Amino acid sequence: MTADVRLRRGRGSLGFSFFVQGVTFALLVTRIPAIQDRYGISDGLLPAFLAAVPILAGASSVATEHLVKRIGAATVLRWAQPLVLLALLGVGAGTQMWHAALALGAFGLSVGALDASMNMLGVSLQRAYGRSIMLGFHAAYSLGGILGASAAWAGAHWHLSLFTSYLPAVVVLLPLAFHGSRFYVDRQDAEDRAAVEKGLGAGGFRLLLPLCLVMACAYIGDSTVSNWSAKYLQDVLGSSEQLATVPYNVYMVTTLIGRAVGDLGVRRFGAVAVVRIGTVVAAGGFAVVAAAPGAWTGMLGFTLLGIGLCVIVPQTFAAAGRLFPGASDTAIARLNIFNYVGFLIGSPLVGGIGDAWSYRGAMLVPMALVLVTLFQARSFGAEGARYGVGHERRAGDRAVDVGRGGNEV
Repeated sequence: MTADVRLRRGRGSLGFSFFVQGVTFALLVTRIPAIQDRYGISDGLLPAFLAAVPILAGASSVATEHLVKRIGAATVLRWAQPLVLLALLGVGAGTQMWHAALALGAFGLSVGALDASMNMLGVSLQRAYGRSIMLGFHAAYSLGGILGASAAWAGAHWHLSLFTSYLPAVVVLLPLAFHGSRFYVDRQDAEDRAAVEKGLGAGGFRLLLPLCLVMACAYIGDSTVSNWSAKYLQDVLGSSEQLATVPYNVYMVTTLIGRAVGDLGVRRFGAVAVVRIGTVVAAGGFAVVAAAPGAWTGMLGFTLLGIGLCVIVPQTFAAAGRLFPGASDTAIARLNIFNYVGFLIGSPLVGGIGDAWSYRGAMLVPMALVLVTLFQARSFGAEGARYGVGHERRAGDRAVDVGRGGNEV
């Protein structure tokens, strides 16, 4: 097998892994009301269940950073993905609250290892290609999310049990993902290891902090959509359980569209302008959701959220890569921790405010936090942030290309 064929197969198998994860995550988060009803989880206790997943995922992600040094990212991903799928099936199979706690705990631990190892392999493959290819991976995730949310809608429409709704996805995707894992390409050369050893340098993390703040605020917004959109539409706006599965689907569709056209905007207007526009659109989306008189207006708000939020996180990774071109992997790894911080804060924050005050008022809090990005927009850099074709192809800029690859739109 030639090196080119091996890389193409590795790219295809990793793209499928991202797709499977999109399906799996969507199936979980869009059926949160059904999970709550099945296990009798109160509104006050639900935020604790939702918060446990990112806590365990963050701990698992930190552990994975050390585990891959021993057995490699490909091996971690090969076993983490089946565990995520089985944990999803476990969520649908239980009958008592402790069953839900155990299954969600297993999901959090395995998904942390999955997310970390997938992105490690993606960055490694991108370095081997010498150009940005991470966009395709994350587009595959969005596509999987759309399919998963559609399957969840069908399950709600036909009044299927959670187990019956989850079983077909697990039966189909698990063997395919495991087979595809044979073709993962795990590549780490001396240059990669040197960058890790170099770190960010003296005062480096302080320079990274504004981007960490942006990342956390963006993921608070994203987790609000993931964890509360279905419940908000059903309990606040009076939609059916079937319709309540739609906002996440709409969100994923607009995220996919944003990733498809976002590069053109960055190349034409620069990263700062694109991030500012995305921030304003996302804040407007939260305002529409909070003021929505009915389900369809709320749907419009979630559409705006997808268009706006999808550009912020990718450009935050890109800015970190430019800020530390000699240690972009280290910068991105540390920045990535704050997506779990955002998920950890977002779920209980919205739930707590919703219980104590109102869920409409709770939607204004992530709106305000997302607007923090406007004050940090200069951290994204006005120069050298447009990514023209010539810039991407220059070998001398390859470190920047790899640094920005994690979630580039």
